[in-house]
Amino acid sequence: MTIPTNSMSTNHSPIRLIIHGGAGTIDRQRLTTEREQAFRQVLSESLNAGHAVLKTGGNSIDAVIAAIVVMEDSPLFNAGKGAVFSHEGRNELDASIMDGATRMAGAVAGVTTIRNPIRAAHAVMTQSAHVLLIGRGAEDFAAGHGVEIVDPAYFYTQHRWDQLQKAIAKEQVVRDHDMESAPSPPNGDEKHGTVGAVALDCQGNLAAGTSTGGLTNKRYGRIGDSPIIGAGTYADNRSVAVSATGSGEVFIRAAAAFNTAAQVRLQHIPPAEAADRTLEEIAALGGDGGLIVLDAQGRYALRFNTSGMFRGTIGNDGVARTGIFPQDSDY
Repeated sequence: MTIPTNSMSTNHSPIRLIIHGGAGTIDRQRLTTEREQAFRQVLSESLNAGHAVLKTGGNSIDAVIAAIVVMEDSPLFNAGKGAVFSHEGRNELDASIMDGATRMAGAVAGVTTIRNPIRAAHAVMTQSAHVLLIGRGAEDFAAGHGVEIVDPAYFYTQHRWDQLQKAIAKEQVVRDHDMESAPSPPNGDEKHGTVGAVALDCQGNLAAGTSTGGLTNKRYGRIGDSPIIGAGTYADNRSVAVSATGSGEVFIRAAAAFNTAAQVRLQHIPPAEAADRTLEEIAALGGDGGLIVLDAQGRYALRFNTSGMFRGTIGNDGVARTGIFPQDSDY
């Protein structure tokens, strides 16, 4: 198993934001220059939105939300506007968020009318006594707390619908992070994925968030790792903030996000090594994917054991750096 190496950074009093837009089988030959630029543009917009919060002294939670909302509002990624369809022809969305300072967390799953599920997850964290709300109950709660509600038609995109029809015809359930065998949209791009962000603010507090549309042609109310605290999302100022993308069921079984954080806190190993070890465990269980990891000193890692991961980072210098393939390691 090959796990690309990405740079880590330290600063005396850093601010840092790291994002991902999914890891999987990304074929450079099929990703046109125009499509690559479109992905990088949205990644840069996401980074800049989160950085705008951090550079003015804002907190890490707000930075994570700002970054993820940009990707949820883009049809390029499998979250929010770009969410895939379930077998029944619905866009069923999941998201979670966690505060590293307090270890408070919130999540929603299986929602169909919430424009930005990450905002609903935040509302659950801050305005309820709960961690995870699902379906209609989550939608009613979000609406009652000022989160924007939309008609389900808002999430419709033609190429996602076409993907569903082809997946049904082939009796496939297509993983959000790996479109290797999936029907391709008209532009030929084969990768759309779960989105996530981790942030460190000037007060030294960490936060993490993740948002997804799940699997094309999923059935029976399937929920993956993205809204599960400890699997797809985790943040603890004593260790790291983590957001995951990959084989959801395997990431749940491995408690991937918590597993990574626990290694840093209890074994005192660097974030990159902890991420690598977790991905090795994921691979041993038959899964793959990626992790973004950030600690309270500003050390970070963007790791994946697939052919690519949409990703980016921005720090004190305010320069948004993005990558897709393993060789994109100039940060």
